[in-house]
Amino acid sequence: MKSDELVEEALKASADELIELAEKASPLLIRGEIHQSGAEVMGRLVKLPRTGKAIVVGDIHGDILSLQHVLSDSRFTERAGSGEELWLIFLGDYGDRGQRSPEVYYVVLKLLELFPGRVVLLRGNHEGPDDLLASPHDMPYHFIAKFGHEDGIRAYRAIRELWDKFYIAVLVEGLAVMLHGGAPSRARDLEDVAFAHEKHPEEPHLEEILWSDPEEGITGALPSWRGAGRLFGPDITRRFLLMMGARTLVRGHEPCELGYRFNHGGLILTLFSRKGPPYFNEMAAYLELDLSMNLSSAEDLEPSIRTF
Repeated sequence: MKSDELVEEALKASADELIELAEKASPLLIRGEIHQSGAEVMGRLVKLPRTGKAIVVGDIHGDILSLQHVLSDSRFTERAGSGEELWLIFLGDYGDRGQRSPEVYYVVLKLLELFPGRVVLLRGNHEGPDDLLASPHDMPYHFIAKFGHEDGIRAYRAIRELWDKFYIAVLVEGLAVMLHGGAPSRARDLEDVAFAHEKHPEEPHLEEILWSDPEEGITGALPSWRGAGRLFGPDITRRFLLMMGARTLVRGHEPCELGYRFNHGGLILTLFSRKGPPYFNEMAAYLELDLSMNLSSAEDLEPSIRTF
């Protein structure tokens, strides 16, 4: 199925059809179908092999047109359907802030159904646990506007039940670690990342993975203006990458004027894959990552960044 057909189907979908997709997605996430593609799963951490490619998508926030462009431009469905060793990794924040949140979720979950071993859904701060839910949380109103009050609430609840099953991070050893927000400043080992959801709220790792942002010119981690997560300096990034065995951190979470930005002297790449109000970034971007490449800096990835 081509991306345009997926979007057309999403625009026409009923609440019951979206709920059915969510019900199918739940066991796919729990069983970890991604094992069949050569990946490994540890808790909520996905470890990908150093072969093939990955399409990495930042925040979408209910922008179905940006999602449609990424899928069409990357030709993910055609390439994955032909047997190419290709993953599609979403860095989180599928809904909120955009009225097409139901349609975005329909397309993402349909992709998971069609390619269960090739689609990785990471958790963003807009898919957080109840005590860390982003505010204002306007997604329920998008569902009600599309489906009506009763059906909209049913569909919204079905989607929300999936959030605890989303992965937290992706690791390609020797290359990159991918997550939504930032490096957990107090993580001690790989297990603190892989099982951050189980250690929350006693330990702050999940909060920082979902909410934190890199900051230039500081050492350590400071309270964030967001009211959750931390602002972390390059020393935290270096320590985190060393702990994870990766060269760069690929994240979303922050709008970027060009759709992408480098931080911490080339240790971090931020991707933002939607554009327009309420964020007002003029461009958006996604990444086509060669998982076998050698990397000295995140800036080496610039030729692989696709802007639109």
